[in-house]
Amino acid sequence: MNGRNGGNSEFGVNSRNSPNSRIKKELVLDGLNCASCAAKIEYDVNDLNGVSDNTDIEKDSDDVRKEKLTVIRLVLGGVLFFTALLFKFPNEIETIMYLLSYIISGGDVLYKAVKNIIRGQVFDENFLMTIASIGAFVLGEYPEAVAVMLFYQIGELLQDISVNRSKRSISALIDIRPDYANVKKDDDIIKVSPHDVKVGDMIIVKPGEKIPLDGEIIDGNSMLDTSALTGEAMPREANVGDVALSGMLNINGVLTIRVEKEFGESTVNRILDMVRNASSKKAKTENFITKFAQKYTPGVVFAALILAIIPPLIFKEATFIEWIERALVFLVVSCPCALVISIPLAFFGGIGGASRNGILIKGSNFLEALNNVDTIVFDKTGTLTKGAFKVDKINTKNGIKEKDVLYYAALAESYSNHPIAASIRNAYGEAIDQSQIIEYKEISGFGVKALVKGEEIIVGNTKLMNEEEIDFDVLIDNDSIGTVVHVGVNGNYYGNLVITDEIKEDSLDAIKSLRKIGIKKLVMLTGDSKRVGEKIGEYLGLDEVYSDLLPDQKIERLEMLYEGKSNGKIVFVGDGINDAPVLARADVGVAMGALGSDAAIEAADIVLMNDEPKRLVDAMLIAKKTRNIVWQNIIFAFGVKLIVLILGAGGLATMWEAVFADVGVALLAVINSTRVLRYMKN
Repeated sequence: MNGRNGGNSEFGVNSRNSPNSRIKKELVLDGLNCASCAAKIEYDVNDLNGVSDNTDIEKDSDDVRKEKLTVIRLVLGGVLFFTALLFKFPNEIETIMYLLSYIISGGDVLYKAVKNIIRGQVFDENFLMTIASIGAFVLGEYPEAVAVMLFYQIGELLQDISVNRSKRSISALIDIRPDYANVKKDDDIIKVSPHDVKVGDMIIVKPGEKIPLDGEIIDGNSMLDTSALTGEAMPREANVGDVALSGMLNINGVLTIRVEKEFGESTVNRILDMVRNASSKKAKTENFITKFAQKYTPGVVFAALILAIIPPLIFKEATFIEWIERALVFLVVSCPCALVISIPLAFFGGIGGASRNGILIKGSNFLEALNNVDTIVFDKTGTLTKGAFKVDKINTKNGIKEKDVLYYAALAESYSNHPIAASIRNAYGEAIDQSQIIEYKEISGFGVKALVKGEEIIVGNTKLMNEEEIDFDVLIDNDSIGTVVHVGVNGNYYGNLVITDEIKEDSLDAIKSLRKIGIKKLVMLTGDSKRVGEKIGEYLGLDEVYSDLLPDQKIERLEMLYEGKSNGKIVFVGDGINDAPVLARADVGVAMGALGSDAAIEAADIVLMNDEPKRLVDAMLIAKKTRNIVWQNIIFAFGVKLIVLILGAGGLATMWEAVFADVGVALLAVINSTRVLRYMKN
């Protein structure tokens, strides 16, 4: 049968009990608010054998408490500072007020700088601010010394608040983890943790409750709010036999659901893991900024040292005090916070904005890669088409009755979980006695063989008919777009069934939109027949269509597309188990999340939760917007800092301008980074 999944697959195997499976342990580092230090820790941890780091974005009430304490401390320090600045006091009192303001505002910075120096981690922003402010004190510039520390701390606080709000807004978007499950035990309903529910258990979901685990609805009907998973505001009707996914909100009816996956394998848990782990896969720009900051900070310290010492030794009119002041301005301006914080936050915001629209991106490297895509390759069934098959027509041969063709096909397909097999069984509509089946074999990419009471039934595509040497006819008109399933019994051809699969409503719009945003080549790979593939390809306006492909042949076709390709990346979009190898091989693999197989979702880099091809357009537009924001921040930060550095070296900029070039630029860059969160889908 065309595009059939094999009975067993090496993809998507649960490895929890494997000797090579990883042990997961979460470590929380409190008080780590230095971006440069965080980057160093992350860099060193990633080099440890067998260790991978994840960034958890769940809510943390400690952040709010720490923010409040910091506000109180800075308000107290600010009151002392402005009182000493605006009113006239004796010199001794004024000095004490400035010193107290300095200690209250920046004591923690001094402590961190000393602690890091003892540990051998000298060059970070704590060190820069400490040297600059103490130097100003030594030179008798008390207001400037306190201002450097006070406004630096205010800037850090505002950045933390902005970052934490961004994290909380993203957490709110994916805060779909259910708190409990109502398990039906005999005549009782017991409220338990979703972790304690087993496959096969019956759970009751009442109106207003979140569905805690994936399963099949066996009783009741309701409207489901799927917006947390798909980004779609329109509720979806759910009836008996439908699949219910964890994270959906039950609106009005009482549902009884048979659990089909443990909580660790459920949709809601996988989504949370995907988003948590996304920031561990960094974009090239992000990695460059992190490594740049590690070299940049020591460089500017030595540059400031040269600026303070060399000019007074060369020029007679130059004084050490004057050039030390300029060097201190240089130190304040050169703090790399704006880049180290805002660039990762821009990618973080891009991933969050995508998740808000039902697009899960597993890393900023994949988000960045979307900017360089020029070729997109699609699977057909379940990707460009709905994957909701129905038997449209039955053609017979040699006087065989239609009901007999359907009966033999349904009998042979009774064990298969392929959508086409399900459509044949649905069309038959009667109970199937599987005890009649003596032998059964499912052949990936071909079809099935079954031995039933001495009769050998062959059901599948033309390749299977040829392999079994069954003389068959197509028996259909040229205008039909359906998939043809041939039926042979004891070597004789009985006829075929035409299975239709409707093209998704937004597929044509998606193809047109992708061309508008610059995609040069659009290709379809399918296990379906050449006739069906070409008909769909012609309707959608695709550049190339390759049909009658087995899973390994899809890989071969993808490799052919790479041949002679000097630049530009390839995206593959699919949904089935047989698509998993191709998804893993492509530069960016995109899976359909609602109906897609676990193996496809696991292998993919991006998951479209509502199965709409057009969401790929949104993903690419979000990637472009994120890239623009990243470069805006880089150019803005470097531009302002360079101007103030030049002015500072020339004696035209004071500590006040330096504070703006550091704190002001960082804060504006952070605010700019959060804009991508507000992206709304087309």
